[in-house]
Amino acid sequence: MTAITWQSVQAEALRRIRSREWPPGGQIPHEADLAEELGCARATVNRALRDLAEAGLLERRRKAGTRVPLNPVRKATLDIPIIRQDVEGRGQAYGYRLILRDTTLPPPEIRSLLKLKPKQTLIHILALHLAEAMPFCLEDRWVNPDAVPEFADADLSAISANEWLVQNAAFSAGDFAFGASAATAEAATHLNCPSGAPLFTVERTTWAAALPITAVCLSYAPGYKMRAEI
Repeated sequence: MTAITWQSVQAEALRRIRSREWPPGGQIPHEADLAEELGCARATVNRALRDLAEAGLLERRRKAGTRVPLNPVRKATLDIPIIRQDVEGRGQAYGYRLILRDTTLPPPEIRSLLKLKPKQTLIHILALHLAEAMPFCLEDRWVNPDAVPEFADADLSAISANEWLVQNAAFSAGDFAFGASAATAEAATHLNCPSGAPLFTVERTTWAAALPITAVCLSYAPGYKMRAEI
């Protein structure tokens, strides 16, 4: 007899949601009842429903059961991008240039963002990522050596701080902010665009529990598009 997998339970739950057998706003059967009906363990049902809830297709509330939301919210999936892979995924040759590496006091906005002590120093990285030898992304990053001591000795001549941290610094939380900004004189010089040109920017912080790891602002050359999956 073939074992019932959580994927098959999830597929059946999706069928019931889409067919309105489980209507919007309606409460679905309890996990134990579904497990008995489908002939599987309750843990299998729990895994399937948990994934659907994380995708915004179910609402799970303690002591209130699980419902189909009236207005389901689909969530975009965002990974911390390795810029080299982004460039190569577009079929372009990747290049990288380290512009600045220094240990210094961060500006007030970074100190506030990362909740640092007044005289705490960070490692400041400025690097330019290239696509087909043309400016692609300017990486302006602050790294907390208390969170990743090995970073102080990392060789960033061949690998970017972006890629090194993704590979070596485990994080437990973080946030993204997307926006547009006018190119400063410095950014315009590095990205080979007019001063004041509109740039797509991504600001990100990552944390290991209460310890900040890094804050970075990625400024992309004019014409850049970001894609996400839903």
